[in-house]
Amino acid sequence: MDAILAIDPLLDGKILWTPLLIVLVKVLLVFVVGLVATMLMVWFERKVIAGMQNRIGPNKAGPWGLLQTLADGTKLFMKEDLIPEKADRFVFKLAPYLAFVPAFLSFAIIPLGGDYRNGKAGMITLFGHTTRMQLADPPVGVLFALAISSIAVYGIMLAGWSSGSKYPLLGSVRASAQMVSYEAALGLSLGAVLLIAGTLSTSGIVNGQTSIGNWNVVTTGFVPFFIFLVAATAELNRPPFDLVEAEQELVGGFNTEYASIRFALFYLAEFMNTVTMSGLIVTLFFGGPQPISIGNTTLDIPFVPNALEGTVWLLLKVLVFLYVYVWFRATLPRLRYDQLMNLGWRLMIPLALGWFMLLAAFRIGQDHDWNRVVVGIVSLAVLAAAAWLLGLASKVSAKNREREGAMF
Repeated sequence: MDAILAIDPLLDGKILWTPLLIVLVKVLLVFVVGLVATMLMVWFERKVIAGMQNRIGPNKAGPWGLLQTLADGTKLFMKEDLIPEKADRFVFKLAPYLAFVPAFLSFAIIPLGGDYRNGKAGMITLFGHTTRMQLADPPVGVLFALAISSIAVYGIMLAGWSSGSKYPLLGSVRASAQMVSYEAALGLSLGAVLLIAGTLSTSGIVNGQTSIGNWNVVTTGFVPFFIFLVAATAELNRPPFDLVEAEQELVGGFNTEYASIRFALFYLAEFMNTVTMSGLIVTLFFGGPQPISIGNTTLDIPFVPNALEGTVWLLLKVLVFLYVYVWFRATLPRLRYDQLMNLGWRLMIPLALGWFMLLAAFRIGQDHDWNRVVVGIVSLAVLAAAAWLLGLASKVSAKNREREGAMF
């Protein structure tokens, strides 16, 4: 039982009132930080896109328009809540929560800071107790994140199905197909990180990335990171993969029939998932809250205590990926549905599987003291042959479709 409860060093051993109160404070902080981060992300996206399009953006509600999201949320609370006549009322009401809650659950396993100086491995001391700056650190944290990301699609799928309208239904069907297409690539790219890190714990993955040379984006050869970024964008239904709510085709997509607070929950879930996924990318590939180290030189942020420095580094790294997601929305056109499927099945999954096998071959060769050059040449030859066969099969399939008059 202790091993099960010890998702935080505070709960390892006899459980007292003070550790429990610290955990409750953590829960409250994660909830508040998640909501505030979501509110600021909405403002950040609108402001950055406005700058890219030579506009001003939000500038009326609060300083620099920071309270615009709060004003919009208040307005949505005051709107009339409608339920379509042909809707499944229970599922229709449940779906927004199935989309919103998983975003917070994923946020719970991300290390939000800590002291990584002098071998402290992210530990801090609160009221005489040693703990981490994350809500939970289960030994299967990465699997937990994958499971939660799979649950989130049910909110979109059930929202479209329960609305009793054809356009939301088409949006929900697209969401299901899109999740299946890119979940496999996401998992395979994540498998490369686990192969190198040797642990499923998010804190353990962060602790292994002590310098830029040890960041998983480098040790895995960049390809898994690229695949993870693309697959995560598709999982988030962000542009250019936002076909589940393509307004030119589906009116408003899966949430066409939603209004008031239920629509706001879907809206918040999208931006909260973006923040969470950016934090997960930083945790898996870029050292999380670890300070940036080049060789024996570690960058230091002046006037910031070591216990809070990790949080500042995490924030700076996450901001980079939040900007990248906004950049995607502002610059990339939406893919056609056949392009979406081809990218997932014909490129992402084979590439992720092939690269995982390449890394596994190098790891086995290292364990058995094989020649790395020979292992690399043989592995690349096998992967090249597999890629050629896959391309040949695709050409044959395309010719058959063309012959049948169904060329895409």
